[in-house]
Amino acid sequence: MATANELDLSAPEELTRPLWKSLIRNFRDRFLPDRLPPLYLTSRPVNLGMLLGDFLGLPWYRTVFTNLGDVISPEIQAPLQLESRPVDVGELIGDMVAHPWWTSLLRGLADAVAPEKLPPLEITWEPANPIIPSQALLLTSWSNVISTPKVFLPDKAKAVITAASPGLAMPEPITSADPAAAAFVYDLERDMLRDLRRSRRRERVLIALFAAEVLFLLSGFFLHH
Repeated sequence: MATANELDLSAPEELTRPLWKSLIRNFRDRFLPDRLPPLYLTSRPVNLGMLLGDFLGLPWYRTVFTNLGDVISPEIQAPLQLESRPVDVGELIGDMVAHPWWTSLLRGLADAVAPEKLPPLEITWEPANPIIPSQALLLTSWSNVISTPKVFLPDKAKAVITAASPGLAMPEPITSADPAAAAFVYDLERDMLRDLRRSRRRERVLIALFAAEVLFLLSGFFLHH
């Protein structure tokens, strides 16, 4: 038996109810409905107008007449009640794009000739260079920023490599190239040069075909005109 806190995933009772019981219940709900108390609304209803489904179900001439009525005598709406404090964000991007091009030119000239005077900026941060305060942005060394005591560790001694060092194999002297490796490199270079020559031939053929096609199209255009 499932408790109140457990999730009941069993099928609803309507799926296992017999057909005659569902018919009797539907008949009773249709002719003898339950008397429910009146509904009390605790929120203010909002008029959403005509729903989208009802609007799409109207004939086409109704929409034409509605649009003409909205243009000739638009409906006067109640004043908008704002519950939040509006914030001035300036001119919107859509309005700026909709302006003609000369307005932006005049605005740019006006900003260059007589720029708008803004109040002084209140700076609440410290300069980036605490050692030498200046207007230039200088990257400070980490040793000037940390507040912990400085500890300088000695450098590690470099190991001296000798022929007698244990576990160290000295490089073998470079001898003459292997004849098999030299032949492989020669064959690889020859194949690469052959592929390069073939690609250049294909490029010339394609360019010639393209030029012939362009000349054919131009000749047909001038002959028909």
